[in-house]
This record gives sequence, structure tokens and C-alpha cells, in this order.
Amino acid sequence: MNKNTYHHCQQAFPHSLTASLLAVVAAVLLSLWPGHVGAQTDRHVQNKPYIDLRPMHFGILVGMHLQDLELENIGPYMMTDEEGNPSPQDILCEADRWSPGFSVGVLAELRLHQNFSLRITPTMHFGAKHLTFLNKKDLDANGMPRQQTQDLKSTYVSVPIDLKFAAPRWNNHRPYVMAGINPMFNLTGGDQDMVRLKKFTTMFEVGLGCDFYLPFFKLIPELKFCFGLGNSLDTKHINELRDNSLKAYAGSVASAQSKMVVLTFYFE
Repeated sequence: MNKNTYHHCQQAFPHSLTASLLAVVAAVLLSLWPGHVGAQTDRHVQNKPYIDLRPMHFGILVGMHLQDLELENIGPYMMTDEEGNPSPQDILCEADRWSPGFSVGVLAELRLHQNFSLRITPTMHFGAKHLTFLNKKDLDANGMPRQQTQDLKSTYVSVPIDLKFAAPRWNNHRPYVMAGINPMFNLTGGDQDMVRLKKFTTMFEVGLGCDFYLPFFKLIPELKFCFGLGNSLDTKHINELRDNSLKAYAGSVASAQSKMVVLTFYFE
């Protein structure tokens, strides 16, 4: 059976989230730039000067994210109808937008070295993915494929384990980069949805951020990118569908890879 890969369409980020992402990137680049405002020879009073010397750091986090799926479609294939007769199918499934959501969690950070730390951030991500199915064997009056949609709602419990490398502190800010592994557990998923994802998936994540030392707490904006490892599609779900008309849609997808862009604000 031939397999054709169809790339999903991606819409532009929501304007408010785009502005927030650009602000974080600009802040980090400004911190790294040798000639940023305030010459390198000028030092200011440091807020909370000993906070990074503690062996453990704790805090909370809130944020927003964008979810997406990269789908591999089967292409034209043959299945049997209720009477056992062969039924040709040709259905295209795509995630046609980046879907926004929000995140909340807690932070625990272990100091390993002056510049390195190990971070665990149990987090809950609330969101959804929007899927569109185009049935090329079922045309409307205008000769266009009939369309079906599905909102693939998700509530993920994730436990990221990240290694963080931070530059030396200068005055009241300290930029850093991070990378790690993010195991995620999906608490939702309709039994009779056309497509369902596995309950467990693992993501690789990489990002950057900056510690801002304020008079009473430390604020840490961070932007990270998460990429699913392996196939996150529940391929056995088709056998659980009671409506045979939905099986053609469920069988049209070969694999799915989850992706996320996460903007987080940590408070210590």
C-alpha cells in the first residue's frame, strides 16, 4: 500500500501571543548584546543577591502555548463496508491551525554548578487541536470534497526534566538556554472520536529565557519548543469505533507527531 505524506496548513500565530513571543526573544537578545542599555562597566544594586546560591529553588509557573500535529496520511486505500464488500477510500486529514491553550504548574530547580542546574517542572497543559478531513470520494454539488472536522481536546500532565545553562549574572538579569525530555500523559480523549492520540507521549524540548531579579521575587520569562518523539497516534482506536462510517476517517491517518510552542512565566 502506498503512503503519501501531506503537510498540514499552519495559520499565523494569534497577534497577542506573537507579540509576547517577540518580547521574550528581544529581552534575551538585549541581555546578550555586549552594548545593551547600561554599559558593561556600570553596575547597579543587585536585588536578591544570594537567591542563586541556594541548593534548591522552588516556584510556580503560568503560561500559554500553541499545539499542532504533523500528520502522515495513508492516501488511497481499500476497506470493507458493513456487508464485506470492498470500498475504496481517499481521505486527507490535516491539522489546519496552531491551537492556543494555557499552562499552570510548579518549579523545582537543583543547583549543580555555578552555571548549570537541573530543573523539574510538573505542568498541566489545557488545549486542543483542530483536525479537518477531506473525503475525495464524496463530492458535493460543486465537485469539492466533503469536509468533516474534529476538535481533538487534550489535557496533558507533563513532568519535564531539563538541564539549564545560565550565563553569569549581570546586575539584575541572567540569560540562559535549556534542553530536556518531557514525558506527557493525556487525560482526555473521546472513545468515539475519529482520531485519538495515545495516553502517553514523550517530547524533546529546547528553549531560552532570562532571569529578572526584582526586589521581592525573581521573574523568569521563557520560550521553548517541544517536538514529539515517535508516533503519538492511537492506531488501535479504529477497532473501538461503533460507527462504521467513522472508520474510514480513522483509518486515513498513519501517524501523528505532536508539537508545541510554550511561553512560560516562572515566579520564584
